[in-house]
Amino acid sequence: MTNARVAQVSTPNGPFELVERKRPEPSRHTVRVAVEACGICHSDVLTRSAAFPGITLPRVPGHEVVGRIDAVGADVEGWNIGQRVGVGWNGGYCGRCDPCRRGQFFACITGPPVTGISHDGGYGESMIAPVTSLARVPEGLSSSDAAPLLCAGVTTFNALRNSGARSGDLVAIHGLGGLGHLAVQFASRMGFHTVAVARGADKASLATTLGADRYIDSTAEDPAKALSALGGARIVLATVTDAGAMSAMVGGLGVEGSLLVLGAPHEPLAVSAFALIGGRRSVQGWYSGLSIDSEDTLAFAARTGVRSMNEIVPLEKVSEGYDRMMSGKARFRVVLETR
Repeated sequence: MTNARVAQVSTPNGPFELVERKRPEPSRHTVRVAVEACGICHSDVLTRSAAFPGITLPRVPGHEVVGRIDAVGADVEGWNIGQRVGVGWNGGYCGRCDPCRRGQFFACITGPPVTGISHDGGYGESMIAPVTSLARVPEGLSSSDAAPLLCAGVTTFNALRNSGARSGDLVAIHGLGGLGHLAVQFASRMGFHTVAVARGADKASLATTLGADRYIDSTAEDPAKALSALGGARIVLATVTDAGAMSAMVGGLGVEGSLLVLGAPHEPLAVSAFALIGGRRSVQGWYSGLSIDSEDTLAFAARTGVRSMNEIVPLEKVSEGYDRMMSGKARFRVVLETR
């Protein structure tokens, strides 16, 4: 096949245009991926609205991509035609700036490539990816299962494994949505005493099914007081986007506990200095990860049975899938299948 269908955005907040393009040829240090599945993430709004600094349209969104390499560019080593790969948000790093030289590759300041923003992403049948963005996908995961793990999955897995919490520590997952339902699974399988916090009694059975040891309905009891009664959380992994609800969770932290912020509310957090000082507590943000972190996430999920709960839509219904994601009604991730 010489052509491939893609869903592109040509104007800010304009419609998705399903068009046919000639399949691109990979350049140096890149590969071409025949896309099999691509998650629809809320961050794709940055492409749809052209809000990301420096973005140019038309652009094909999508940074939760799984497919097989079908062409390789010059000077590509270690990646072969037919190999199944995942492509996430982070496209690489320069290796030259001060953060990179200190090993803080996530903080590269030279404007590293971002999948679906600086170059076309996975809302289509074919895309070009830098080799620095590639992650190996275990055969134990279907493409649709693997796709959301390249954003929501790596964000929660990587945050938890770098949080400083140890097996047996009390870890609370605040929110049971697209991020939270994966975070509960990862926390449970990492051996943490896992508490899920969300709104409504109807989520209790889901939390238990996902692996939570305890569920706190924030409409029926004060989550901070409930966590304090359990001894206080070593980590509260905040996946919600309500600044007030997130800030209130500081009261549920134990001594030297940390509120680890993954959700991104527009409003600033309001945190009591006395609460931080008195127990040496902290508030910390977490960036998702690099391609090797995605690879580790996929491998862990394949071994332990962590799975995203997905709604599958064909490429032809990309607009309906995107609207479903934006409505907040999806349970819990929306994934495009292209073949």
